[in-house]
Amino acid sequence: MLICFFDQKEIVHKEFVPPGQAVNAAFYVEVLRRLRENLRRKRPDQWQNNIWLLHHDNAPAHAALLTRRFLTDNSMTVVPHPPYSPDLAPSDFSIFPKLKMKLKGRRFQTVEKIQAESQAVLNTLRENDFQECFKNWQRRRDRCQASEGDYFENDAGLQCLR
Repeated sequence: MLICFFDQKEIVHKEFVPPGQAVNAAFYVEVLRRLRENLRRKRPDQWQNNIWLLHHDNAPAHAALLTRRFLTDNSMTVVPHPPYSPDLAPSDFSIFPKLKMKLKGRRFQTVEKIQAESQAVLNTLRENDFQECFKNWQRRRDRCQASEGDYFENDAGLQCLR
């Protein structure tokens, strides 16, 4: 499993979950600590002014009390994610499909080879890929908001559920 945080320019932090590791709140908080350190190094202006936002979905590890306390204690602002709206997760509709396309149909002998190839594919992403991702995210969020959370579907597979 790959955990990936990015902004409109590039990937800010990514890491592979060790085999056998459960992604629970304690593990996720440690990931967030590493994210904060990478953000401090890569985006010092945003870090100092605390003008960055975190968006993650409603996975149990993200919504857990331990995680919410960590976010509050570290003044990390979270963009709300509507429940039952998987199509509003930018990595799921933009970044990961690009990764899957490049790896589709290939066989790998080890987890390390999968990780290395995944890393190589991620390294091919350019700033315009991330900018397009955020434009699509905003379009999807706006459409969900305009429907007031009611279910809808379109040819792009976008869904929003209350």
